[in-house]
Amino acid sequence: MKKIYLVDDQPISNFITKKLLELEGFEGSVEDFTDPTKAFQSVAKEEGALIFLDLNMPDMDGWEFLEALKKNNIFHRIIILTSSTSKIDKEKAKEYSNVIKYMVKPMNKKKISELSEYLKAS
Repeated sequence: MKKIYLVDDQPISNFITKKLLELEGFEGSVEDFTDPTKAFQSVAKEEGALIFLDLNMPDMDGWEFLEALKKNNIFHRIIILTSSTSKIDKEKAKEYSNVIKYMVKPMNKKKISELSEYLKAS
């Protein structure tokens, strides 16, 4: 089964991404989380999903989430979806082999269309 996780502390961001995935014709399962700790507990139970991950979140930020995946040898493909335009963040993202794309919010139809190859593989 195709599975996508949305991990962003802003519910509206998850809502927009979910709706755009539907418009793009993604037919798999989409589960969204505003609490990255709960998201990690859920994604730790499986492998091979696609995760849209925000970087700036309370309690556990996106970098800590990526480190927890790495530490626990959990592999998921990650699309970073963040408001950060920092070159430092973009370069840091390249250090994680499972990060397949770095995108800046807001998500829109054009950006989601650019992801069609990843969505088909999910």
